[in-house]
Amino acid sequence: MFINIQFIKTKGSQNLTQFVSEHLDKLSEKYEWLIRAEVYFKEENDPTGRSKICEIELSAPGPRIFASSTEESFELAIKKTIFELDQQLKKRKAVFVAH
Repeated sequence: MFINIQFIKTKGSQNLTQFVSEHLDKLSEKYEWLIRAEVYFKEENDPTGRSKICEIELSAPGPRIFASSTEESFELAIKKTIFELDQQLKKRKAVFVAH
């Protein structure tokens, strides 16, 4: 799976890049039919402190799969976004098996 990572209005980090790549590689092993992942890291001004945003869009057969989360840190946002993607991929895989 090809992974494209972009940092929008925030500084890039090798640790974040490696962290998200490891998690996406696990998804790719579980779901071999994934083609591409677009990852966006954003930072907003939020008075509650939840200003770190992680958005991931996956290309796979059928409609694209998208998930986003806003947390206190990028690591938490990545974990929550990957969990949401995994739930969507399970549903997609069930449709593949049914047909």
